[in-house]
Amino acid sequence: MNPDIDENSMQDEGMTMLINRLRKNQRILGKWARQQNIECFRVYDRDLPEYAFAIDCYGQYVQMAEYQAPSEISDEKVSARRKQAIAAVQEVFGLPRENIVLKSRERQRGTQQYEAQDRSKTFFFVNEGPARFWINLKDYLDTGLFLDHRPIRQFIRENAKGKSFLNLFCYTASASVQAALGGATSTLSIDLSNTYLDWARRNFLLNKIGGKNHRLKKADCIDYLSSKYEKFDLIFLDPPTFSNSKSSSNVLDVQKDHGTLIRNAMNKLERDGLLIFSTNKLNFKLDSESLKKFEIRDYTKSSLGKDFQRRKIHQTWLISHKWSPPTY
Repeated sequence: MNPDIDENSMQDEGMTMLINRLRKNQRILGKWARQQNIECFRVYDRDLPEYAFAIDCYGQYVQMAEYQAPSEISDEKVSARRKQAIAAVQEVFGLPRENIVLKSRERQRGTQQYEAQDRSKTFFFVNEGPARFWINLKDYLDTGLFLDHRPIRQFIRENAKGKSFLNLFCYTASASVQAALGGATSTLSIDLSNTYLDWARRNFLLNKIGGKNHRLKKADCIDYLSSKYEKFDLIFLDPPTFSNSKSSSNVLDVQKDHGTLIRNAMNKLERDGLLIFSTNKLNFKLDSESLKKFEIRDYTKSSLGKDFQRRKIHQTWLISHKWSPPTY
C-alpha cells in the first residue's frame, strides 16, 4: 500500500461508493416494485466486489446475506466492511438496526437449510401482487419466499385458471397460493418438512384458501412421482440441488437425477398440460437427449425479474408432451 494513502480514507471512499450504488438501485427498483405491488425484491448483489453481500428488501426489513470472503482477506478487514455495509443500509433505507438481519451465505447441504437457526418466531407478512405471504428472517436460513421465483409464480397465477396444479418440493407453497388466486380448480402441494407444510398452511389461511380442493401433503416427492395416481394440467418442479432428508431413504442430486424426475413428472401431466422445471444449481446442464420425446422451451430469460437480471441465479424450462393433430 502506498504510505501516502490513509486506509481509513479508502474505507470512507468505499462506503460512499456503496451508499451511492444502493441509492441508485433503490431508486430504480423501488419504483418498479411499487408499480408491481411487490414488497420483496433484491436491491444489491455483489455490485461492488469489496462489499460481497446479497441485500434483499422485505417490506420494512432488509436481509443482508454475506458471502464468504476469500481466505487472503483478513478478519479485521471483513469485519470493517461488514460494519460499513450495515451502516450504509441504515442510511439509505432509513431503518433501525433491529430491522436489518445479517446472515452468512454459505453452501448448504443435506438438512442444514431446514434446521432452525434461532427461536424468535418473528413472522410478518408481505404483498406480492394479489397474494400475501408470511416471512421469517431470523429463524431459518431461508425466509419463506424465494424472491427469484417471483416471475414463475406470476406465470403460474396467469395460467392456472380452470386447471389442476401440482407443486412438488413445495416449500411454503407460495406457488400454490398464486395458482389458487389465479383460479386453479385444485392444488396439491407436497413436501417432506413439517415446518414448511405448517408454514404453507398459514399462507393458505392468510389468503383465505382452503377446502378439499387445496391440499397439503407430507410425502417424499421422488416416491410420489413413482406412483400412478392422479394427473394434473400444470406442474411446478423445483427440486433442491441436493437432498438427503432424515425423513427419507432417497438421496437426490438434481444434476444426476433430473432426467428421471422430469420423466416421472411428465407421467403425471395431462396430454395438453405443462411442466415448469427450475433449478438453482450453478452450471446445471439439462439432459436434452434423454428428454427428447418432449417439447422443451428454455424460459430462463423470462423467468428472471428486473431485480435478478444482473446475475445468473436459476434456469427454467417449460416442458410439454409432443402433440400432433389426428390424421383422417
